[in-house]
Amino acid sequence: MSAESESSQAPAFENWPHRLDLVAPADLDDAQRDLYDAITGGPRASQSGTVPIVDEAGRLIGPFAVMLLTPAVGQAMQQVGATIRFAAALTGRERELAILAVAGTLRSDFERLAHEPAARKLGLTQAEVNAVLSGRVPDGLSADETIVCRLARVMTTDRNLADEDYHGAVSALGQQRLAELTWLVGYYSALALALAVFRPLVPDSVTAAHHQLTGD
Repeated sequence: MSAESESSQAPAFENWPHRLDLVAPADLDDAQRDLYDAITGGPRASQSGTVPIVDEAGRLIGPFAVMLLTPAVGQAMQQVGATIRFAAALTGRERELAILAVAGTLRSDFERLAHEPAARKLGLTQAEVNAVLSGRVPDGLSADETIVCRLARVMTTDRNLADEDYHGAVSALGQQRLAELTWLVGYYSALALALAVFRPLVPDSVTAAHHQLTGD
Protein backbone atom coordinates (compact mmCIF):
# COMPACT_ATOMS: atom_id res chain seq x y z
CA MET A 1 0.00 0.00 0.00
CA SER A 2 1.34 3.43 -0.86
CA ALA A 3 2.07 6.15 1.66
CA GLU A 4 -0.72 8.24 0.10
CA SER A 5 -3.38 5.66 0.90
CA GLU A 6 -1.80 4.32 4.07
CA SER A 7 -1.52 7.61 5.94
CA SER A 8 -3.71 10.47 4.81
CA GLN A 9 -4.04 11.90 8.30
CA ALA A 10 -1.44 12.94 10.86
CA PRO A 11 -1.97 12.37 14.59
CA ALA A 12 -4.19 14.94 16.30
CA PHE A 13 -2.51 17.74 18.22
CA GLU A 14 -2.49 17.55 22.01
CA ASN A 15 -3.72 21.15 22.56
CA TRP A 16 -2.46 21.39 26.14
CA PRO A 17 -2.82 24.81 27.82
CA HIS A 18 0.45 26.72 27.89
CA ARG A 19 2.50 27.18 31.06
CA LEU A 20 5.24 29.55 29.92
CA ASP A 21 4.66 33.02 28.52
CA LEU A 22 7.00 34.43 25.89
CA VAL A 23 9.38 37.25 26.82
CA ALA A 24 9.60 40.47 24.84
CA PRO A 25 13.13 41.39 23.69
CA ALA A 26 12.99 44.60 25.70
CA ASP A 27 12.47 42.60 28.91
CA LEU A 28 15.53 40.35 28.55
CA ASP A 29 18.42 40.68 30.99
CA ASP A 30 22.03 40.78 29.75
CA ALA A 31 22.58 37.00 29.79
CA GLN A 32 19.26 36.38 28.08
CA ARG A 33 20.03 39.04 25.50
CA ASP A 34 23.34 37.37 24.67
CA LEU A 35 21.48 34.09 24.15
CA TYR A 36 18.81 35.83 22.09
CA ASP A 37 21.44 37.37 19.82
CA ALA A 38 23.25 34.03 19.43
CA ILE A 39 20.04 32.29 18.37
CA THR A 40 18.60 34.97 16.09
CA GLY A 41 21.91 36.10 14.62
CA GLY A 42 23.54 32.68 14.18
CA PRO A 43 23.22 30.16 11.35
CA ARG A 44 19.53 29.59 12.14
CA ALA A 45 18.75 33.06 10.82
CA SER A 46 19.12 31.76 7.27
CA GLN A 47 16.17 29.39 7.86
CA SER A 48 13.97 31.66 9.96
CA GLY A 49 11.37 31.74 7.20
CA THR A 50 11.07 27.94 7.24
CA VAL A 51 11.76 26.89 10.83
CA PRO A 52 10.31 29.57 13.16
CA ILE A 53 12.58 31.14 15.78
CA VAL A 54 10.66 34.23 16.90
CA ASP A 55 7.06 35.41 16.64
CA GLU A 56 5.86 38.60 15.00
CA ALA A 57 6.76 40.53 18.17
CA GLY A 58 10.35 39.25 18.08
CA ARG A 59 9.90 36.91 21.07
CA LEU A 60 11.78 33.61 21.09
CA ILE A 61 9.37 30.69 20.73
CA GLY A 62 9.37 26.94 21.27
CA PRO A 63 12.45 25.43 22.92
CA PHE A 64 14.30 28.74 22.61
CA ALA A 65 11.79 30.31 25.02
CA VAL A 66 12.64 27.58 27.55
CA MET A 67 16.38 28.14 27.04
CA LEU A 68 15.94 31.71 28.27
CA LEU A 69 15.16 30.35 31.75
CA THR A 70 18.78 29.15 32.10
CA PRO A 71 20.86 31.24 29.68
CA ALA A 72 24.18 29.50 30.34
CA VAL A 73 22.68 26.08 29.65
CA GLY A 74 20.67 27.58 26.82
CA GLN A 75 23.86 28.82 25.16
CA ALA A 76 25.36 25.34 25.24
CA MET A 77 22.15 23.74 24.00
CA GLN A 78 21.64 26.15 21.13
CA GLN A 79 25.24 25.67 20.00
CA VAL A 80 24.75 21.90 19.94
CA GLY A 81 21.50 22.36 18.06
CA ALA A 82 23.01 24.69 15.48
CA THR A 83 25.87 22.27 14.89
CA ILE A 84 23.49 19.34 14.42
CA ARG A 85 21.08 21.35 12.29
CA PHE A 86 23.75 22.50 9.85
CA ALA A 87 26.15 19.55 9.97
CA ALA A 88 26.97 17.97 6.64
CA ALA A 89 27.00 14.23 7.31
CA LEU A 90 23.24 13.75 6.95
CA THR A 91 21.28 15.29 4.10
CA GLY A 92 18.58 17.87 4.79
CA ARG A 93 15.85 15.36 4.02
CA GLU A 94 17.42 12.77 6.32
CA ARG A 95 17.60 15.30 9.15
CA GLU A 96 13.99 16.39 8.75
CA LEU A 97 12.78 12.78 8.56
CA ALA A 98 14.64 12.01 11.79
CA ILE A 99 13.31 15.13 13.54
CA LEU A 100 9.74 14.30 12.54
CA ALA A 101 10.22 10.71 13.70
CA VAL A 102 11.25 12.02 17.13
CA ALA A 103 8.42 14.55 17.18
CA GLY A 104 5.84 11.91 16.27
CA THR A 105 7.10 9.38 18.78
CA LEU A 106 7.23 11.87 21.66
CA ARG A 107 4.08 13.76 20.61
CA SER A 108 6.03 17.02 20.40
CA ASP A 109 3.53 19.32 18.75
CA PHE A 110 5.80 22.36 18.46
CA GLU A 111 8.59 20.40 16.78
CA ARG A 112 6.00 19.06 14.38
CA LEU A 113 4.71 22.56 13.64
CA ALA A 114 8.24 23.88 13.22
CA HIS A 115 9.63 21.15 10.99
CA GLU A 116 6.77 20.10 8.74
CA PRO A 117 7.36 23.18 6.51
CA ALA A 118 11.08 22.39 6.30
CA ALA A 119 10.33 18.79 5.30
CA ARG A 120 7.81 19.91 2.68
CA LYS A 121 10.28 22.45 1.29
CA LEU A 122 12.75 19.59 0.77
CA GLY A 123 10.25 17.66 -1.34
CA LEU A 124 8.52 15.37 1.14
CA THR A 125 4.79 15.11 0.52
CA GLN A 126 2.22 15.73 3.25
CA ALA A 127 1.26 12.04 3.15
CA GLU A 128 4.90 11.08 3.73
CA VAL A 129 5.17 13.55 6.61
CA ASN A 130 1.95 12.20 8.13
CA ALA A 131 3.24 8.64 7.87
CA VAL A 132 6.45 9.52 9.74
CA LEU A 133 4.50 11.35 12.45
CA SER A 134 2.27 8.29 12.79
CA GLY A 135 5.22 5.96 13.36
CA ARG A 136 5.56 4.53 9.87
CA VAL A 137 8.29 4.68 7.24
CA PRO A 138 6.69 5.96 4.04
CA ASP A 139 7.18 4.35 0.66
CA GLY A 140 9.27 6.14 -1.93
CA LEU A 141 12.22 7.18 0.25
CA SER A 142 15.80 6.41 -0.67
CA ALA A 143 17.46 3.44 1.03
CA ASP A 144 19.40 5.70 3.40
CA GLU A 145 16.35 7.85 4.19
CA THR A 146 14.42 4.70 5.04
CA ILE A 147 17.15 3.58 7.44
CA VAL A 148 17.42 7.02 9.06
CA CYS A 149 13.67 7.33 9.52
CA ARG A 150 13.30 3.88 11.04
CA LEU A 151 16.33 4.09 13.32
CA ALA A 152 15.37 7.54 14.60
CA ARG A 153 12.11 6.10 15.85
CA VAL A 154 13.78 3.00 17.28
CA MET A 155 16.37 5.08 19.16
CA THR A 156 13.68 7.42 20.47
CA THR A 157 11.50 4.57 21.66
CA ASP A 158 14.09 2.09 22.91
CA ARG A 159 16.93 4.46 23.84
CA ASN A 160 19.25 1.92 22.26
CA LEU A 161 20.00 -0.02 19.08
CA ALA A 162 20.11 -3.78 18.87
CA ASP A 163 23.30 -5.31 17.45
CA GLU A 164 21.63 -6.10 14.15
CA ASP A 165 20.43 -2.52 13.72
CA TYR A 166 23.75 -1.07 14.81
CA HIS A 167 25.85 -3.14 12.41
CA GLY A 168 23.36 -2.60 9.58
CA ALA A 169 23.44 1.15 10.18
CA VAL A 170 27.23 1.30 10.26
CA SER A 171 27.37 -0.72 7.04
CA ALA A 172 24.83 1.52 5.28
CA LEU A 173 25.55 4.95 6.76
CA GLY A 174 29.03 4.73 8.26
CA GLN A 175 29.94 5.57 11.84
CA GLN A 176 30.02 9.35 11.29
CA ARG A 177 26.50 9.59 9.89
CA LEU A 178 25.17 7.19 12.53
CA ALA A 179 26.83 9.29 15.23
CA GLU A 180 25.25 12.46 13.84
CA LEU A 181 21.86 10.74 13.76
CA THR A 182 22.32 9.58 17.37
CA TRP A 183 23.17 13.12 18.57
CA LEU A 184 20.22 14.49 16.60
CA VAL A 185 17.80 12.06 18.22
CA GLY A 186 19.18 12.87 21.66
CA TYR A 187 19.02 16.64 21.09
CA TYR A 188 15.47 16.71 19.75
CA SER A 189 14.36 14.30 22.47
CA ALA A 190 15.73 16.78 25.04
CA LEU A 191 13.86 19.62 23.33
CA ALA A 192 10.67 17.56 23.37
CA LEU A 193 11.03 17.02 27.12
CA ALA A 194 11.60 20.73 27.77
CA LEU A 195 8.60 21.61 25.62
CA ALA A 196 6.40 19.03 27.36
CA VAL A 197 7.36 20.27 30.84
CA PHE A 198 7.15 24.04 30.24
CA ARG A 199 4.64 24.20 27.35
CA PRO A 200 5.66 27.65 26.06
CA LEU A 201 2.93 29.65 24.39
CA VAL A 202 2.57 28.79 20.70
CA PRO A 203 1.73 31.98 18.78
CA ASP A 204 -1.30 31.95 16.53
CA SER A 205 0.95 32.82 13.59
CA VAL A 206 2.75 29.48 13.91
CA THR A 207 -0.43 27.42 13.96
CA ALA A 208 -1.94 29.51 11.17
CA ALA A 209 1.10 28.86 8.97
CA HIS A 210 0.69 25.13 9.61
CA HIS A 211 -3.00 25.20 8.69
CA GLN A 212 -2.16 27.03 5.49
CA LEU A 213 0.48 24.45 4.62
CA THR A 214 -1.56 21.33 5.33
CA GLY A 215 -5.09 22.54 4.75
CA ASP A 216 -6.16 21.14 8.15
